[in-house]
Amino acid sequence: MASLNFNSFVRDVVTGAIDLDTDSFKMMLVSVVPTTTHKDTWTKRSDVTNEVTGTGYTAGGTAVTLTVAAVDTANDDVEITCSAPNWPSSTITALAAVIYKSRGGASSADELVCSIDFGGSVSSTNGTFTVTPSGSIKFQN
Repeated sequence: MASLNFNSFVRDVVTGAIDLDTDSFKMMLVSVVPTTTHKDTWTKRSDVTNEVTGTGYTAGGTAVTLTVAAVDTANDDVEITCSAPNWPSSTITALAAVIYKSRGGASSADELVCSIDFGGSVSSTNGTFTVTPSGSIKFQN
């Protein structure tokens, strides 16, 4: 399965539950790649299964910054990119990452944004685990 945006994300942006410019976001690592079924049914962080565990990794992941670009009038779109988080001195293995809006409380309140498929297992052994998102979320007219 490829990277995906959760269907609930679009509704959350449209209704104002997620503000891409001002809200806080986190990235968590998972040991199973979300599927199209998850795209349709997962809406909150509490729905995500198989979060990784390991040395140097804290449950819930780490903060990331989403950046909203200016309107591209040539391509009629707006792109949202994500910073590259890392987990130093970690021993972990992950297949994917999930980005979500962090409300700072219960996982049942945190709205999902997207998942990033690593294309296979990625590991660190007492080293730095870094996720470098290569694409963007794009709203296009």
